[in-house]
Order: sequence, then structure tokens, then C-alpha cells
Amino acid sequence: MDDEQRSLLSLVLAGGQVAPRRQLLERHGSAAAALAAGPAAWREAGLAPEAAASLRRPDPATMASAARWLAASPTHQLIGWDSADYPALLRGTGSPPLALFVDGDPDVLWQPGIAIVGSRNASAGGRDNARHFALALAQAGLCINSGLAAGIDVCAHEAALSLPQARSIAVVGTGLDMTYPARHAALHRRIAAQGAVVSEHPPGTPPKASHFPSRNRILAGLSLGTLVVEAANRSGALITARQAAEAGREVFAIPGSIHNPLARGCHRLIRDGAALLETADEAIAALAPVATTLASALRGRLAPTPSHPHLGSAAAAPLPQGDYHRLWNALGHDPTPMDELVQRTGLTSAVLSSMLLVMELDGQVAVEHGRYSRKS
Repeated sequence: MDDEQRSLLSLVLAGGQVAPRRQLLERHGSAAAALAAGPAAWREAGLAPEAAASLRRPDPATMASAARWLAASPTHQLIGWDSADYPALLRGTGSPPLALFVDGDPDVLWQPGIAIVGSRNASAGGRDNARHFALALAQAGLCINSGLAAGIDVCAHEAALSLPQARSIAVVGTGLDMTYPARHAALHRRIAAQGAVVSEHPPGTPPKASHFPSRNRILAGLSLGTLVVEAANRSGALITARQAAEAGREVFAIPGSIHNPLARGCHRLIRDGAALLETADEAIAALAPVATTLASALRGRLAPTPSHPHLGSAAAAPLPQGDYHRLWNALGHDPTPMDELVQRTGLTSAVLSSMLLVMELDGQVAVEHGRYSRKS
């Protein structure tokens, strides 16, 4: 663990309000510089005395535990607020975390995705709907995001993982060195291998009731929209839906029988303005405006350079050469599935999804049922 990562970890473990620590990162340009600025600068940023004391003397056991976890695998990462890899959609929410612990591929956090949430005690029909919509949305190129909980969450994750080129993100309320519930440990590993598992909590953090509502804001913030499949009137899924709406994202709900208590939360959301969802295509069409924002952020992250002359009109935003040129040559006028594009280009599906989103929104690529072609 280098000095910058150690300093960032110290800021994370200091606790207290996020805003002062975020201000320190923004003002000083790096975590190491923020720590070196000293107590006077910390007070000026609004850091509480308890947090400042923790910053001076981080708990050695917690630091050692986090350091061991980060060193255990190249897929274990800590992404700070000041990093270019910090996901743009989450950055634009009202209360983004200072940093994210990630087990998996951090590029997946930039892939356009939808949160699918609902009851832990879902009905058979609810579980079927979760699988159906997750599968259809994943086939369309969306990452399927959820919370690794029982019921709807598990069904959504597993449906996405059934497609070799699909991706899934799990946002959890514990440290990433443990799984809650423990019986989902194998699913945790599959998601990390085919997407990413994310937490704002350092390794060693056990499950606490207060962590799960707060993790829902991250789930909502990473997603273009949130789909509530089945939920009672008092349900954590409704918290995710509310936080999605507060972040300016789309909220969808699937209606159910008036006799099913697990449909009442969805009916309440629909009465309050959520979109009633009957098909995956309805969600895909509604997410396009938010996807435009993500594509704009992706252009900056991918460091655009002048485009190849065949990659679109002069009015289109410039795209980088190299990988984009390779992808353009791999595309034909006949629809091509993602797995074939992976084979033709040698790029990962997560990278291709980001590039294809930019090209689609620039009017250069058409997508239909998860297959891509050049747009005439």
C-alpha cells in the first residue's frame, strides 16, 4: 500500500461527516497532501475534533486489516473521491461516499446499469419477474445492480450472471472481507468475477442495521434508474426508490394483485409518480436521457482525441482513435452480439459497453435486443 492509499484510508477511517474530508481532498489535491496540511487546515475544513484525533492516530488494527485486504488481490481496490475512476453518476448525488472499496472490475462502475430491488420474502411471481426483467435488461447491455440480499436481489444478480457477457454490481453494507447473509458467499465471488462488489465500509466492518439504508443511496446513485419488483409498504426497496428519485433518476415499479401485500409498496410508488413498468423496452427508452449524462462523463474519462473520419459526422463529439477504430471495424451493418465484438476486438465487455453507449448516443451505432450495428 503506497503513501497515497494509506492516507486515503486514514481519511476514510477518521469517520464523521463526509463533506469536510471531501473538501480536504478537493482543496489539497491528494489524500497525502490533505493529511500533511495539518490540524489547522483540518479545522478550517470543518473536521470535527474526534475525526481529527482519529486522523492523527488511525486505529492500527483497522488499518492493518484494510491493508491486508487491499494487498490480497489485484481486484481489491480503494477508489477515492479525488480519483478519475470515481463513478460519475454517484459523484452527482447528494451524499456520495468519500471512497469505495471494490472487489472486481472498477470499470463496471461506469457501465450503464439499473438497480433491481424488492422484498427479501418475495413471492414466486415476484422472483419470476425479477429474473425476467434482469435477463431482458442485461441482454440489452445494462449492468444489473442490486444489494446481494435474499429474494429479489439474488434473483436479479443470478439472472444477469447467467449471461456470459453480462455484468452485475452488488452494493453491500459490510466490509468486503465478509458476506451478509453468509450463504451468499459463492454469489459474492461470482459477482466479483463478472462485475464488482462495492462497499463504503472498510474490511472488518460487520453487518449493522443502519448500514443497509445508507448503502441503498450508493446503489441508487450508481444506477441510471431503479426498478422495484415487489415490496411491502415498509420496505428497504422503497428507500432505494426514494433516494433514486432524489438523485433525479428514473423510478419504475411493477404492479401486482390488490390482494398481495407485497404489491402495496409498488402501488404506492406508482401513485407517487413512479413509472408503471410492463416491459423491459419501456425502461430502456426512459433511461436514455440519464444515459446521455453518463456518456458525457465517459468521454472525459476516456481522454478523447480527434476521431477517425468514418466514426461519425463533424457535429458528433470527438472520439478517441485506437480502440474506437478497432470497434468500428468490428461492427458491421448486420446486428452483432456483444460476445462476438469481444472476440473481434480483444476488449472486455465492460469497456465495449461504455464505448458503445457513447457511439449510440452520438448516432453512430444502433442497438436492438443486445445486438449492435453501424447506423446508416
